[in-house]
Amino acid sequence: MYLKRYRRETVQDALACARRELGPDALVLSTELVAARGIRGWMGVREVELTAAVDRRADDAVSESRREVAAKVRPERGTKGRAEVMARLRASGLDESLADEVAEALPVAGRRGASPVSLRRTLAERLAALAAPEEPYAPIEVFVGPPGVGKTTTVAKIAAQERARKGQRIGLVSADGYRVGAVEQLRLYADIIGTKFIAARTPGELEFALASSGRPLLVDTAGRAPGDRTIRDLFELLAGRAGVRTHLVMPATSSVRDAERVFDGYRSARPDRVVLTRVDEAESLSPLVGVLRDRQIPISYLSTGQRVPEDLSRATASMLAACVLGEAESHA
Repeated sequence: MYLKRYRRETVQDALACARRELGPDALVLSTELVAARGIRGWMGVREVELTAAVDRRADDAVSESRREVAAKVRPERGTKGRAEVMARLRASGLDESLADEVAEALPVAGRRGASPVSLRRTLAERLAALAAPEEPYAPIEVFVGPPGVGKTTTVAKIAAQERARKGQRIGLVSADGYRVGAVEQLRLYADIIGTKFIAARTPGELEFALASSGRPLLVDTAGRAPGDRTIRDLFELLAGRAGVRTHLVMPATSSVRDAERVFDGYRSARPDRVVLTRVDEAESLSPLVGVLRDRQIPISYLSTGQRVPEDLSRATASMLAACVLGEAESHA
């Protein structure tokens, strides 16, 4: 087996180069993202390194040690088609365990040259548990998260969509006692869609608002550190009430480390759902998939921009798969 590595900007370019040089029967053994050579690498640029091999008679120039290396890197179990699927998924940033699950789930006959539709459908089956079911609103829907992640806009989008599509008026509550602008922004949206608005600047005011309202409420909270005393009091107040569903809002552009910090920081809020914002700015959701699967908190909404109410969708397995594969725009 003759082994060679190729470095290109995308996996498609690397695959094309390998097949052009080694022929259509070239076997993709692995792909990984590596630092680019030279100054581009120092600047943080990354590229795809693809390892490919082809069976051919070894000539005298190929040493015994190289043949042993080539033998060791043969796919552990699987065919050329399986390796190809793994390469495509790994190049999108998906972790090896999930890529392996998807490759295994594809029919053997459909692995080689798998269409984007079949790949997305199979990946969606593996991500089904990450998508929250479309369910009736809880009496109190609370949105928490760091500052600037889009909580206020998300709340406004949900309320505006319900008013436009079903004629339902959902009450809006601003529990942000720090930012006057956020309170007035939500008040303006409430006026536009003709729904009830309550400004609750303290936990006591919020408790009264929750107790006195007889309709579903969307509660926008302050973007403060979870250790802030007022925020802790708010979380304690909500944790003691029935009928509360809490959504943790975070950007889809978050790094794995930042996402872990947000989950750990807002553990006391006991989130039931996750809202991913700035999906349109993320190249792929692949980096976050492992974190989301580990935390086992389903995703309720995907936000793709600032327009109210258009840029918000209920999360579905198919949409998540498209976002992982970088096909979110075309899929939508």
